[in-house]
Amino acid sequence: MINSFFKDLAQKRISVRRYKDTPIEADKIGLCLEAARLAPSACNSQPWKFIVVDDKTIKDELCNKAFSGIYNMNVFAKSAPVIIAVVSEKGTFFARVGGKIRNTNYYLIDIGIASEHFVLQAAELGLGTCMLGWFNERSVKRLLKVPRREKVDLLISIGYYNNTKKEKNRKSLGEIGSYNKY
Repeated sequence: MINSFFKDLAQKRISVRRYKDTPIEADKIGLCLEAARLAPSACNSQPWKFIVVDDKTIKDELCNKAFSGIYNMNVFAKSAPVIIAVVSEKGTFFARVGGKIRNTNYYLIDIGIASEHFVLQAAELGLGTCMLGWFNERSVKRLLKVPRREKVDLLISIGYYNNTKKEKNRKSLGEIGSYNKY
Protein backbone atom coordinates (compact mmCIF):
# COMPACT_ATOMS: atom_id res chain seq x y z
CA MET A 1 0.00 0.00 0.00
CA ILE A 2 1.18 3.51 -0.79
CA ASN A 3 2.18 5.62 2.21
CA SER A 4 0.40 8.97 2.15
CA PHE A 5 1.38 11.92 4.32
CA PHE A 6 -1.87 13.64 3.32
CA LYS A 7 -4.04 10.65 4.27
CA ASP A 8 -2.32 10.54 7.66
CA LEU A 9 -2.94 14.27 8.11
CA ALA A 10 -6.61 13.94 7.07
CA GLN A 11 -7.00 11.07 9.54
CA LYS A 12 -5.38 13.16 12.30
CA ARG A 13 -7.71 16.14 11.75
CA ILE A 14 -10.75 15.80 14.00
CA SER A 15 -13.34 18.20 15.38
CA VAL A 16 -12.09 19.08 18.86
CA ARG A 17 -14.44 20.16 21.63
CA ARG A 18 -12.08 20.26 24.63
CA TYR A 19 -9.06 22.53 24.69
CA LYS A 20 -6.16 23.04 27.06
CA ASP A 21 -5.74 26.49 28.57
CA THR A 22 -2.49 26.97 26.65
CA PRO A 23 -1.85 30.00 24.44
CA ILE A 24 -1.12 29.39 20.76
CA GLU A 25 2.13 30.75 19.39
CA ALA A 26 1.56 33.63 16.93
CA ASP A 27 3.77 31.99 14.29
CA LYS A 28 1.51 28.91 14.28
CA ILE A 29 -1.57 31.06 13.68
CA GLY A 30 0.43 32.80 10.95
CA LEU A 31 1.19 29.46 9.26
CA CYS A 32 -2.51 28.54 9.35
CA LEU A 33 -3.43 31.89 7.81
CA GLU A 34 -0.76 31.40 5.14
CA ALA A 35 -2.20 27.97 4.29
CA ALA A 36 -5.66 29.55 3.91
CA ARG A 37 -4.21 32.36 1.80
CA LEU A 38 -2.77 29.82 -0.65
CA ALA A 39 -6.12 28.10 -1.21
CA PRO A 40 -7.59 28.17 -4.71
CA SER A 41 -10.79 30.08 -5.45
CA ALA A 42 -13.17 30.64 -8.37
CA CYS A 43 -11.60 33.17 -10.75
CA ASN A 44 -8.90 33.68 -8.08
CA SER A 45 -11.36 35.95 -6.26
CA GLN A 46 -10.13 34.94 -2.76
CA PRO A 47 -13.45 36.03 -1.20
CA TRP A 48 -12.45 35.64 2.42
CA LYS A 49 -11.06 37.38 5.44
CA PHE A 50 -9.95 35.53 8.58
CA ILE A 51 -10.35 37.52 11.80
CA VAL A 52 -8.18 36.12 14.59
CA VAL A 53 -9.77 36.68 17.99
CA ASP A 54 -7.04 35.93 20.53
CA ASP A 55 -7.68 38.60 23.16
CA LYS A 56 -9.28 36.61 26.00
CA THR A 57 -11.75 39.34 26.95
CA ILE A 58 -12.97 39.81 23.38
CA LYS A 59 -12.94 36.05 22.72
CA ASP A 60 -15.04 35.38 25.82
CA GLU A 61 -17.51 38.12 24.88
CA LEU A 62 -17.67 36.76 21.33
CA CYS A 63 -18.41 33.24 22.61
CA ASN A 64 -21.01 34.47 25.10
CA LYS A 65 -22.84 36.32 22.32
CA ALA A 66 -22.30 33.80 19.53
CA PHE A 67 -23.29 30.70 21.51
CA SER A 68 -26.20 31.82 23.68
CA GLY A 69 -29.87 30.94 23.40
CA ILE A 70 -30.64 28.56 20.55
CA TYR A 71 -26.94 28.46 19.64
CA ASN A 72 -25.74 27.13 23.01
CA MET A 73 -24.81 23.67 21.69
CA ASN A 74 -21.47 25.17 20.60
CA VAL A 75 -20.63 26.85 23.91
CA PHE A 76 -17.70 24.40 24.25
CA ALA A 77 -15.78 26.71 21.88
CA LYS A 78 -15.31 29.14 24.77
CA SER A 79 -12.61 26.81 26.12
CA ALA A 80 -10.48 27.39 23.00
CA PRO A 81 -7.84 30.10 23.39
CA VAL A 82 -8.53 31.47 19.88
CA ILE A 83 -11.60 31.83 17.68
CA ILE A 84 -11.27 32.55 13.99
CA ALA A 85 -14.18 34.32 12.28
CA VAL A 86 -14.30 33.50 8.56
CA VAL A 87 -15.89 36.36 6.66
CA SER A 88 -17.04 35.79 3.10
CA GLU A 89 -16.56 38.78 0.86
CA LYS A 90 -17.78 39.40 -2.65
CA GLY A 91 -16.01 37.34 -5.29
CA THR A 92 -14.88 38.70 -8.62
CA PHE A 93 -17.48 39.78 -11.15
CA PHE A 94 -16.96 36.62 -13.24
CA ALA A 95 -17.23 34.30 -10.23
CA ARG A 96 -20.50 35.99 -9.22
CA VAL A 97 -21.93 35.81 -12.76
CA GLY A 98 -20.86 32.19 -13.15
CA GLY A 99 -22.45 31.43 -9.80
CA LYS A 100 -25.74 32.96 -10.92
CA ILE A 101 -25.73 30.98 -14.17
CA ARG A 102 -24.86 27.70 -12.41
CA ASN A 103 -26.97 28.49 -9.33
CA THR A 104 -23.88 27.79 -7.23
CA ASN A 105 -22.46 29.97 -4.46
CA TYR A 106 -18.81 29.66 -5.44
CA TYR A 107 -17.76 31.92 -2.58
CA LEU A 108 -19.04 29.30 -0.12
CA ILE A 109 -17.01 26.60 -1.85
CA ASP A 110 -14.02 28.94 -1.79
CA ILE A 111 -14.21 29.71 1.94
CA GLY A 112 -14.73 26.00 2.60
CA ILE A 113 -11.51 25.18 0.76
CA ALA A 114 -9.58 28.00 2.48
CA SER A 115 -10.95 26.98 5.90
CA GLU A 116 -9.98 23.36 5.30
CA HIS A 117 -6.46 24.48 4.40
CA PHE A 118 -6.43 26.41 7.69
CA VAL A 119 -7.56 23.46 9.84
CA LEU A 120 -5.29 20.93 8.10
CA GLN A 121 -2.31 23.18 8.72
CA ALA A 122 -3.41 23.47 12.35
CA ALA A 123 -3.60 19.66 12.64
CA GLU A 124 -0.12 19.33 11.17
CA LEU A 125 1.11 21.75 13.87
CA GLY A 126 -0.51 19.73 16.68
CA LEU A 127 -3.49 22.06 17.12
CA GLY A 128 -7.11 21.01 17.30
CA THR A 129 -9.95 22.81 15.56
CA CYS A 130 -13.69 22.72 15.11
CA MET A 131 -15.53 24.49 12.28
CA LEU A 132 -18.79 25.98 13.52
CA GLY A 133 -21.67 27.20 11.40
CA TRP A 134 -24.31 27.43 14.14
CA PHE A 135 -23.90 30.77 15.95
CA ASN A 136 -25.50 34.18 16.31
CA GLU A 137 -24.00 35.91 13.29
CA ARG A 138 -25.56 39.31 13.97
CA SER A 139 -23.89 39.51 17.39
CA VAL A 140 -20.55 38.33 16.00
CA LYS A 141 -20.62 40.92 13.20
CA ARG A 142 -21.50 43.70 15.60
CA LEU A 143 -18.73 42.81 18.06
CA LEU A 144 -16.05 42.38 15.37
CA LYS A 145 -17.21 45.43 13.39
CA VAL A 146 -17.77 43.39 10.22
CA PRO A 147 -19.35 45.56 7.50
CA ARG A 148 -23.06 45.06 6.98
CA ARG A 149 -22.65 43.78 3.39
CA GLU A 150 -20.26 41.00 4.47
CA LYS A 151 -21.22 37.66 6.03
CA VAL A 152 -19.58 35.64 8.78
CA ASP A 153 -20.17 32.10 7.53
CA LEU A 154 -17.91 30.14 9.88
CA LEU A 155 -16.23 30.33 13.23
CA ILE A 156 -13.26 28.07 13.87
CA SER A 157 -12.23 27.22 17.41
CA ILE A 158 -8.52 26.41 17.67
CA GLY A 159 -6.19 25.34 20.44
CA TYR A 160 -4.14 22.57 21.97
CA TYR A 161 -6.14 19.54 22.99
CA ASN A 162 -5.84 16.24 24.75
CA ASN A 163 -4.34 13.92 22.15
CA THR A 164 -6.63 11.03 23.01
CA LYS A 165 -7.35 9.04 19.89
CA LYS A 166 -10.87 9.56 18.61
CA GLU A 167 -12.11 7.03 16.10
CA LYS A 168 -13.53 8.56 12.92
CA ASN A 169 -16.94 7.28 11.90
CA ARG A 170 -17.04 7.53 8.12
CA LYS A 171 -18.99 5.92 5.31
CA SER A 172 -17.17 3.30 3.23
CA LEU A 173 -15.46 4.22 -0.04
CA GLY A 174 -18.20 2.38 -1.94
CA GLU A 175 -20.84 4.55 -0.33
CA ILE A 176 -19.18 7.85 -1.24
CA GLY A 177 -17.55 7.14 -4.58
CA SER A 178 -18.26 5.41 -7.87
CA TYR A 179 -16.65 5.18 -11.30
CA ASN A 180 -18.16 6.21 -14.62
CA LYS A 181 -21.77 6.49 -13.39
CA TYR A 182 -23.74 7.39 -10.29
